[in-house]
Amino acid sequence: MHLQRTQKERIPDISPEIAMAHNPEPPPETSVVKFKNQDFRTLRDRCLNRGQLFIDDTFPAEASSIGQKLLKGKHLSKLEWKRPQDLSEDPPHFILKGASRFDIQQGRAGDCWFLAALGSLTQNPKCLQKILMDQSYSHQYAGIFRFRFWQCGQWVEVVVDDRLPVIGKNFLFVHPRRGNQEFWPCLMEKAYAKLLGSYSQIHYGYLPDALVDLTGGVVTIVNLHSSPSEILTAVKTAVKAGSMVACATPKGLTDESEVMENGLVSQHAYTVTGAEQIQYQRGWEEIIRLWNPWGNTEWKGRWRDGSQEWEETHDPRKSQLYENKDDGEFWMSCQDFQENFSCLFICNQVPITLDHGVTPSERWRQMMFKNQVVSRNMAGGHGRDIQYLFGVQEPTDGNNVVVAFTIMSQSLKTEEEIFPLQFQVFKVNSQFQKFQERLPPAFFSPFRNAAQGIDYVSKCNFTRSFHLSPGTYVVVPSAHRKEVEFLLRIFLKMPDKDRNVSSSFNLRALKGSLSENGSQKSIFYRYVDRGLGIDATQLQRLLNQEFLIGSPEDTFSLDQCQSIVALMDVKVNGRLDQDEFARLWSRLIHCQHIFQNIQRSPGVLLGADLWKVIESTDFLSGVFISNELLSLMTLRYSDNSGQVSFPSLVCFLIRLETMAKAFRNLSKDGKGVYLTEMEWMNLVMYG
Repeated sequence: MHLQRTQKERIPDISPEIAMAHNPEPPPETSVVKFKNQDFRTLRDRCLNRGQLFIDDTFPAEASSIGQKLLKGKHLSKLEWKRPQDLSEDPPHFILKGASRFDIQQGRAGDCWFLAALGSLTQNPKCLQKILMDQSYSHQYAGIFRFRFWQCGQWVEVVVDDRLPVIGKNFLFVHPRRGNQEFWPCLMEKAYAKLLGSYSQIHYGYLPDALVDLTGGVVTIVNLHSSPSEILTAVKTAVKAGSMVACATPKGLTDESEVMENGLVSQHAYTVTGAEQIQYQRGWEEIIRLWNPWGNTEWKGRWRDGSQEWEETHDPRKSQLYENKDDGEFWMSCQDFQENFSCLFICNQVPITLDHGVTPSERWRQMMFKNQVVSRNMAGGHGRDIQYLFGVQEPTDGNNVVVAFTIMSQSLKTEEEIFPLQFQVFKVNSQFQKFQERLPPAFFSPFRNAAQGIDYVSKCNFTRSFHLSPGTYVVVPSAHRKEVEFLLRIFLKMPDKDRNVSSSFNLRALKGSLSENGSQKSIFYRYVDRGLGIDATQLQRLLNQEFLIGSPEDTFSLDQCQSIVALMDVKVNGRLDQDEFARLWSRLIHCQHIFQNIQRSPGVLLGADLWKVIESTDFLSGVFISNELLSLMTLRYSDNSGQVSFPSLVCFLIRLETMAKAFRNLSKDGKGVYLTEMEWMNLVMYG
């Protein structure tokens, strides 16, 4: 894998303000581009009607589909292409009991950069399923499968037949796990190889390119010189938000990936699957969990499987976090991680700024320019013909502008080693403010300074983050060759209005609780009763003593805490265990942000603004209520002066989330539910 260095008509697609959220889902089929004009349903139905299995002439079972880089030294006379049912006596499956990173076993292609990204995507099953879709070896099987990838602002559907290259019964590339006949990773790898041109085109690549191709997101680089607690906060928050997280080791002594003495593989990509702060030797230690696409070959240092650290820890979550299995997944300390890895990437629908910790409630506005073209001659002109103007309205903390260029992978030349374009960002001074669409040649004097930022460059993506003061700016791209087609996205961070707002309540443990680190855990253990969990009385004391500072009428009542426990009590035992409490804590943090952001004056949130609250609440994404129900909720949760207290807001948002999820779980068609009287009574009287 390679590691990264630290004009058609312009059609802007300017998106509204958007919050940090799960990676975007692929659009409906009508808006998906058919790669090579192959329509899956038409091809499948034709094969079913003829009683034939699909043969893909556009990606033939020939050496050309593998490519010369991977054919060197191979016994070509023994190379065959076979369908899964011809390779084993056991029946093949597309997916069996859910898709998992442990279904993936890397083969001879050096595509760990793609497989590590894919392994991270399995952490978000909903997004993965939208790419895999409902496919099967038992229902309407015709030897044809389809997968979707994001390319330059649009989703592209690629169909493949299921003939896989083998030598004997050994797979050349990704193969099912031993004793497992799930073939979705093999077929998805084949579809990605077809998209890029051949299996050789996925032999070594750039990890951020795969992250973007699987999500349509934007990549953030985590500074590995940060403190272990900051890295833990970034990883844990990103994983919980459904973002993709992956990392890579630096190059070794040779150009090949080699196993080192410590068990890590040089020049190799890994999936980051979790991070925790764990009790150890009278204190806490930050640890991070990784998965190797090879399916084995694990870390041999501290916190490895079977290590002394796992033997000695008395953390009550040990049984939940640790399992000694040879599956390629392992824990290591954040400090060891920093010393042995060269890069850590987070990919999300919108940027995640790490200047002041990860803030899930950050809001961004996006400007998108599709199908843009710049040529070397245009870039060399004094008029700078290709210009993109944008404005920064208010000052914000940290990096507040992200500029991301993406090149269609199929348009790249094979021999190109550098990104085919570059760009600069200039601030427009007052004398040129009158030019609304295009700046004159006089603006681009040789003495004008470009804005400086932090960037990464891969084969298909060039992203730079800036901290810019309020004003008007212009992005000016230039090309290294005759013509380059690209997608440009400009992300503008919206001001955090509540950063310095005081109110009648305050989170004493805001920093610790936001990252859900030792502060939140220590509070839980301080109030937990004999390890049985926290009941409503303990929760009331905890929230009012540790969480809130305010007048008596603003505190949580016992009735409200009983309601919260019932809503968050997954195990239905009248108490919150550590996982349930952690989930509640994250919602409290988010509710506090919403309250302060929408309040009319310190401590005053009006019932008339509940519609704004619903729109701004991340964990209510996809939940809609009628105006009639909104009016009822205003009556239910506001006082006689029309104000909603913070405890009332918490109860309202958590109940709305829980009831919406209950309907989705109970409904078979998404339109209604059928309940017995006892089921109905259990739902409304306790939940």
